Formats: sequence, structure tokens, C-alpha cells
Amino acid sequence: MPLTFIGIDPNTGTDESPTVWVDTNKGEIVIQGWLPDPALADECAQFNVPGHAVGIPDGEAVVRVPARMAHMIREACDAVERATVR
Repeated sequence: MPLTFIGIDPNTGTDESPTVWVDTNKGEIVIQGWLPDPALADECAQFNVPGHAVGIPDGEAVVRVPARMAHMIREACDAVERATVR
């Protein structure tokens, strides 16, 4: 899986590293973030969207990234769109 590095949170130290990549082969944005605290994870798991099961399915996860990384996520969106609109 050839990942294209987009960016890493510049405000984290060496022990933390929320990161954004793009997988151009699969047309996906890949995000590494912090695990949510139990209250946030429970709130996300209880969120009800019509037509979807409640809960976080196996194989999926909730992660948090700081808002200061929004420009990196926008850049990743642009990069994956460019790669898939060939």
C-alpha cells in the first residue's frame, strides 16, 4: 500500500503523533489520532443514524485529531480526489 505522507501534528512531542496520509491506490485518507476517552467513545457508539446500526462495528475505530490539523485533512481530501479522478 503506497502511502503519501500529508502531515503530522506539529504541536505533539515525540510520544504522540496524529498523522494524515493518503492511499492513492485505494482512494482513501488514512488518519492516526488519539484514542477517545471512555465517555466520548460511548457517546459515539450511541449515535443513531437512520438506516445504520448503533455502535462502532468491528474493524472500525473512533480517533481524535486536533482542529489545528484541518488544513492537512483538506490537503488529503484534495490529494485523494486528484488520484481518483484520472
